[in-house]
Amino acid sequence: MQKFYDRENEIALLESIKEKSRKTAQMTFVVGRRRIGKTALLTNIFEKKSTVYFFVEKKNEALLCEEFSEEIQNRLGITVHGVMRNFKNVFGFLMDLSKDRHFTLIIDEFQEFGKINPAVYSEMQNIWDKNKKNSKINLILCGSIYSLMNKIFENSKEPLFGRATARLHIKNFDIPTLKTILKDHHPNYSNDDLLAFYLFTGGVAKYVELLVSAKAFSLKKILNEVFSENSLFLEEGRNVLIDEFGKDYSNYFSILMLIATSKTSRSEMESIMNISVGGFLEKLENEFGLITKVRPILSKPASRNVKYRINDNFLSFWFRFIFKYRGAVEMGNYDYVKTIINRDYQAYSGHILEGYFKEKIKGEKNISDIGAYWESGNRNEIDIVAINEYEKKALIAEVKYNRKKINLNTLKNKAINLEEQLSGYAIEYFGFSIEDM
Repeated sequence: MQKFYDRENEIALLESIKEKSRKTAQMTFVVGRRRIGKTALLTNIFEKKSTVYFFVEKKNEALLCEEFSEEIQNRLGITVHGVMRNFKNVFGFLMDLSKDRHFTLIIDEFQEFGKINPAVYSEMQNIWDKNKKNSKINLILCGSIYSLMNKIFENSKEPLFGRATARLHIKNFDIPTLKTILKDHHPNYSNDDLLAFYLFTGGVAKYVELLVSAKAFSLKKILNEVFSENSLFLEEGRNVLIDEFGKDYSNYFSILMLIATSKTSRSEMESIMNISVGGFLEKLENEFGLITKVRPILSKPASRNVKYRINDNFLSFWFRFIFKYRGAVEMGNYDYVKTIINRDYQAYSGHILEGYFKEKIKGEKNISDIGAYWESGNRNEIDIVAINEYEKKALIAEVKYNRKKINLNTLKNKAINLEEQLSGYAIEYFGFSIEDM
């Protein structure tokens, strides 16, 4: 098995589920964004000879089932008699087989059945309920659209609700893991290298793998890798998202580009796009999980003082520099785009540094809430406010790439109204820069 960073808990859980499935059927649903390493993890844990792997492509169900039949024959060494043209028959066949034989069935991009044949979910539920008692199948249903997978398994109106025996959310590598990877492959890395690596990968396994294999660890080398002929990165935003968005993709892409260029309020977006964006923002947040609605810390849940941020570091970069300057990218004028990135890097990476330090503080696990603070009209903006309600402590911090630009007296003046809301708390003020990574 290849080395997997930061996946010990996931491997232990999957191994434990596999052992249980030798006695009684198990259904596990696994979620995580594309490129996070779900498929590599699953296919490396389970032995090839007793694992059947189905990838649900958007194509005709009969064609899919023909491919699935071949996979069954190749992996399990059995003959499938007759032609199975629908997934109901394929799944029924495997559930029957699992009564006498233990094996793992992985169905990847499981949520895509919703577009191919939504009846698959109720058909599977019916077959599962009738056969699970006598089955020894280790069924793993894997998907990259978090909201759709959650709906399939956790919405009480859906057929597969309550059927899963376990769930697993594969997440981005955390900061200590990224530091370990850099230490293994580039031991003398600088804080600038760490920031660039975090900014471009966001801890997404595929991006980490690509940069490590190219030995691209400094900003200059990473930019050369990203802006090279046949680079996976150049089309990545389009490849990951265009199918999800369908015919409205241009509006979604425009909104994400505006957020990535600091036009983060709904009113700013609507004034530029000249359309109502509420429905798009709602879907980007709740269906696609790509953005988060942010309110000032301690504000009321119904407060209209709202901004949006992109959850994914690489996609934020992609929309800020690759999509925005797509004309130059399509002409192959990469040096032009790299010049703009180098010009704007300190200002842009300051926002990424905020995310870095928020993640770092969360990882210390001694806070009850963390966020940013601002007052209406974007006045008195404060980058990080972390609260420990139990101990009545608060941390208020400014984040800048360059430490010399941090002024704690200015920060304290911005926090006058916030201090009133935190009456009775012991408040500490900090300045975080690249030197503190």
